[in-house]
Amino acid sequence: MTAMDTPVARVGRYRWVIVGLLFTATAINYIDRQMIGVLKPTLSADLGWSETDFANVIFFFQLAYAIGYIGFGRVVDLIGERLGYTIAFTIWTVAHMLHGGVYSVAQFAMARFGLGIGEAGNFPAGIKAVTEWFPARERATAIGIFNAGANVGAIITPLLVPALTIAYGWRSTFVITGGFSIIWLIAWLAIYRRPAQKPQVSAEELAYITQDPADPITPMPWRRLITMRETWAYALGKFFIDPIWWFFLFWLPGFLGSRYDLDLVSFGPPLVAIYLMSDVGSIVGGWSSSRMIKAGKSVNYARKMTMLVCAFAVTPVFVAQSIDSLWLNVLIIGVATAAHQAFSANLYTLPSDLFPRSAVGSVIGIGGTVGAVGGMLMAKYAGFVLDGIGSYTPLFAVAGSAYFLALAAVHLLSPRLARAELKDAA
Repeated sequence: MTAMDTPVARVGRYRWVIVGLLFTATAINYIDRQMIGVLKPTLSADLGWSETDFANVIFFFQLAYAIGYIGFGRVVDLIGERLGYTIAFTIWTVAHMLHGGVYSVAQFAMARFGLGIGEAGNFPAGIKAVTEWFPARERATAIGIFNAGANVGAIITPLLVPALTIAYGWRSTFVITGGFSIIWLIAWLAIYRRPAQKPQVSAEELAYITQDPADPITPMPWRRLITMRETWAYALGKFFIDPIWWFFLFWLPGFLGSRYDLDLVSFGPPLVAIYLMSDVGSIVGGWSSSRMIKAGKSVNYARKMTMLVCAFAVTPVFVAQSIDSLWLNVLIIGVATAAHQAFSANLYTLPSDLFPRSAVGSVIGIGGTVGAVGGMLMAKYAGFVLDGIGSYTPLFAVAGSAYFLALAAVHLLSPRLARAELKDAA
C-alpha cells in the first residue's frame, strides 16, 4: 500500500500542530495590523489626523510590506522557514510596541513602516512551512485554516483593543498586545522543525507528507522567476484582491462608525460578526477546492471554479453605502469578506501548484509585493475620495469588481495551471 492509498486517519496528524502554530501567528499578525483601524477615531481625535493623514500612515505600512514581502520571500527560500519566521516576528514585535511612544504622523508612519517590514514575513514563511508539511492535495485546506487566523485576529481586535484602551490608554495597549508575539516566538522556536526532524512524526505520516514527486532544491533566481507567466498569474491576482482586504481591514471601522454613528465600543459586535463570516469563508474556500480535487476534478477546475463563485459573492458590496440597516449591511459585507478569504486561500495555493518548493517563497514574495503596491494605490485613492467627496461608494465599487479581474488575470496567464517549465532553470 502506498502513501497515496493509505487512509489519512492512519498516518498521524502531527502536521496539524504546525497549522495550529501558523494559525496563531496569523491571528497575532492581524491583531497588530488591525489595531490602527479600530483605533482610528481615537487616534484621529488625539493626534488631529485627517483622512489623508490616515491614508499616508497606511501607505507607509504598505510600502514597507511591499519591500519586506519580496525580501522575506527570498530569505525564507535561502535560510528556511524556521529562522525566517523568527526574524520576521522579532522585527514586527519591536516595531509594534514602539507605536506606544509616538506623537506625530511622521513618527507613526515610521513605526508602521517597521511593522510592515516584519509582518511581511508571515505568509512567505507560513506557506513555505505548509509546503514542507503537507502534500499538494491537502495544502489548500491547511492554508485555509492558517489563513483563518487573520479573521480570528480581526475578531479579537475590536473586542480586546477597546477594553484595553479604555482601561490603560492606546499607548499602553500597543505594548501589552506586543507581549503576545513574544510568547508565540518562544513556542515556535521550541516546536518547529521540518517533518523528518520531528520524532512525533510517524514513518507513515512522513511518507504521506512526502508523497509528491521530488522537486529541485536549488533556489531559482528572481530574474528567472519574474519572466515567467506563472509568477504573474499569482502576482496580478494579488494586485487586484489585496487592496480590497486592506480596505476592509483599515477603513471598515471608520465606515461603520460614520454611517451608523457607532463609537469605539459599539462597532465591536458588527466587526466581530463580519470577521466570523470571513473565518468560515477561509476554511470553506480551502476545503471546497481540496474536496473537488479528491473527487477527481483537476486542480485547474477546482481552484478556478471556487474563485469564480467567490467573485460573484462579493458583488453585492457595490450597494453597501446605500444600505440603511446596519445588520443587513453587516451580512452583505460579511459575505464579501468571507468570499475574499475563500478566494485568497485558493490563490495562495497557486505558487505550490505551479512551482517547486525551492521557488515557492520567492514567488509568494513577488506576489505579495505586487499586492502591496496595489494596496498603496488603494490607500491614496481612499484618502482622496473620502476627503474629496466623503462617500465610500467609489471604494465599494472597486471592491465589487476586483475579483473578476483577478480571476481573469490568473486564467489568461495560466489557462491550465500547469507546472512551470523549469528545464533550464538552474
